[in-house]
Amino acid sequence: MDELDSEIVRLLQTDARQSNRELARQLGIAPSTCLERVRSLTRRGVIRGYHADIDPAALNRGVQALVSVQVRPLSRAVINSFKSSAAAMPEVLSLFVLAGGDDFLLHVAVPDLDHLHSFLLDRLSKRKEIVGFRTSMIFQQVHNAVPERLT
Repeated sequence: MDELDSEIVRLLQTDARQSNRELARQLGIAPSTCLERVRSLTRRGVIRGYHADIDPAALNRGVQALVSVQVRPLSRAVINSFKSSAAAMPEVLSLFVLAGGDDFLLHVAVPDLDHLHSFLLDRLSKRKEIVGFRTSMIFQQVHNAVPERLT
């Protein structure tokens, strides 16, 4: 990653819908150079995709929480099984596999507290491999773009 690649990443994180021509204009380079750089970043796996940033509250999912989950026995099969099933749950926005005291962190979004309560008691606590979970409510979320490189 050179400085031009870093600037491309930064600008695309700001607005991934801008045209190649507009991106090239902002960078002060030829559109063909810009397109080749973006394609190279994609081939190298730096750019993994383009996504719409959706407000969960606008989809009637205004209550968000982080759920720390512990599973047992700790085995590849149990981890993979839980990971697959939790990722398929419509309430789960993101799933992280962790090291340390917790095995998973689930970011969930639901319409209200009753739905969160039902999710925790009727969906999660019914799973035999779960030995414990803790829930933290999210009041606000601040999203920072991934830095293109650390210095």
